[in-house]
Amino acid sequence: MDTTNGSDVPESHRDLLGAPFVTLATVGPTGRPQLSTVCFLASGNGTVQLSVNATRQKSRNILDNPKVALHILDTTNPSRYLELRGDATVEPDPDYTFADQLGAKYGGLNLRAMDRPGERRTVVTVSVTRVRAVDMRVPGTVGSSLTR
Repeated sequence: MDTTNGSDVPESHRDLLGAPFVTLATVGPTGRPQLSTVCFLASGNGTVQLSVNATRQKSRNILDNPKVALHILDTTNPSRYLELRGDATVEPDPDYTFADQLGAKYGGLNLRAMDRPGERRTVVTVSVTRVRAVDMRVPGTVGSSLTR
């Protein structure tokens, strides 16, 4: 099922917004997709936030082309997933305020430990423009498309 409101994830798939990880798709400098599995927080207002090291390729890709996609797989039922497409903005997180908030979702994960000295974190906020909830066991949830 697709919806036209980025914050309108169907009830049937809302549980996936609490999943442990999301796969982030960006477009690389050669025009080819680049995928990264990352930690995330979903809000109720149609946005998803990520904490990303500013030196990584995914960060450079987002700055060059803010159109991204997020894929959340139901690991207990791989025929069920949520696809979110949208536009990303990047803001600095110099004191790790958001990184610490995100780390709390993961039982106190210390994102500072993933960065080398001198590296910095950014907050990537994806404003969702398309929601696609798929359950391949349910007729009509594959192949349709509505966009805001």
